[in-house]
Amino acid sequence: MDILGNLAHGFSVALSFQNLLFALIGALIGTAIGVLPGIGPVATISLLLPITFGQPATTAIIMLAGIYYGAQYGGSTTAILLNLPGEISSVVTTLEGYKMARNGRAGAALATSALGSFFAGSVATILVAASGPLLTSVALSFGPADYFSLMLLGLIISAVLAQGSVLKSVAMVVMGVLLGLVGTDVQTGQQRFTFGIPELSDGISFVALAMGMFGIAEIILNLERPEARSVLKTKVDSLWLTKEEWKRATPSVLRGTIVGSVLGILPGGGASLAAFGSYMMERKMSKGRHMFGQGAIEGVAGPEAANNAAAQTSFIPLLTLGIPANAVMALMVGALIIQGIQPGPRMVESQPDLFWGLICSMWIGNVMLLVINLPMIGMWVKLLQVPYKFLYPSILVFCCIGAYSVNNNVFDVYSTVLFAIFGYFCNKLRMEPAPLLIGFVLGPMMEEHLRRAMLLSRGDPMVFLQRPISATLLAIAAIALLAMMLPNLRKGKEAAMAG
Repeated sequence: MDILGNLAHGFSVALSFQNLLFALIGALIGTAIGVLPGIGPVATISLLLPITFGQPATTAIIMLAGIYYGAQYGGSTTAILLNLPGEISSVVTTLEGYKMARNGRAGAALATSALGSFFAGSVATILVAASGPLLTSVALSFGPADYFSLMLLGLIISAVLAQGSVLKSVAMVVMGVLLGLVGTDVQTGQQRFTFGIPELSDGISFVALAMGMFGIAEIILNLERPEARSVLKTKVDSLWLTKEEWKRATPSVLRGTIVGSVLGILPGGGASLAAFGSYMMERKMSKGRHMFGQGAIEGVAGPEAANNAAAQTSFIPLLTLGIPANAVMALMVGALIIQGIQPGPRMVESQPDLFWGLICSMWIGNVMLLVINLPMIGMWVKLLQVPYKFLYPSILVFCCIGAYSVNNNVFDVYSTVLFAIFGYFCNKLRMEPAPLLIGFVLGPMMEEHLRRAMLLSRGDPMVFLQRPISATLLAIAAIALLAMMLPNLRKGKEAAMAG
């Protein structure tokens, strides 16, 4: 089948009533959690994982994907109207979007955000459709040693690009890999790291880890922060842009789409990195750079296009290689594995409904989000007036029900609580939990490919350097790690000399 035939098949899957309904639910939930500050797509998807078990895999992933890219849309609404980013990637939008709103151009800022996001999301979806089969055919030539090196590169880049200390990020990756190895060894049948606890013989529950570290821990942190929400008193004006604004915003949207499409593919990249990268580019390249700090439309158009393009293209390494590019994609891998599907290069052949249905649902979801966001701005502003103290008790109840319902085992509820406490202290110590989740997902896969490579090479570790693909990936990983550690080493040396 050619790409047009595949897309036709994908649309036939995505346009079924059930998949359309769940795409809409995902888009609505995504927009809502994007609007509500402090929740975010990672926490929401981790909390909603249990409800996907009763659904077909395609339907479940379509809904989770809708939540992810829907949050990128919703986050811009509060960033522009309240100077309050609902999502990390929307932090940049507050810089110029809120000033535009104060200048009486809130409608233009919101329209720029929505239309730029739609364009970037549509282009990125076409990129996913075009590059998916191509990368899949390349990935099929990978051997076990190449896969091990690729996953190691993914872990190192996710640690390098994480916020804060590189050492702490690497420590979290290692912790995630170790947690992923708990359970029964597939090859020998021996239990390891279970400490005699029978419930750990099948390994640590992915749902318990995700819900605890990202869901409940985030709720505890939000309760510590005082609520400060002052809704913009100025009425939202016309949503149409002037001719001059169209002229200035269009090149920024195009540049943002390119930046986001590239950075979204990188492990550890994602929407927030793309948004920051696009903003810095616009400050240097746009014709209206002298307007930055006063409400430049380029500062809204570029980052909003970039974060939505990155949200879509981050599916490329997941669907073609089985490698999660960020914490949300790690949750997607977990959701697929729970459904009995191994993400990777054989997904195109073994799961064409899921692969092409998901890609086509992204475009449908982008259309839904365009329709949902602009006419319903008033409703999203009203949602912000709901006090958080009324939201979190119901969220916690659903968390406990969800954790228990996975295996009908109260041990999973206890595990969720333990990981919530652990996640809370990790945040307090500024140890980002996202690298841990990626390590937890990739750890068992890395071990499997390591063992296969060593068996095929009869125990010769040089196989990782003898294969060109593997050697290249290891070299890139080493360079990335050194590039991030050199500034710290230089600072340490200067401090020692000064002492």
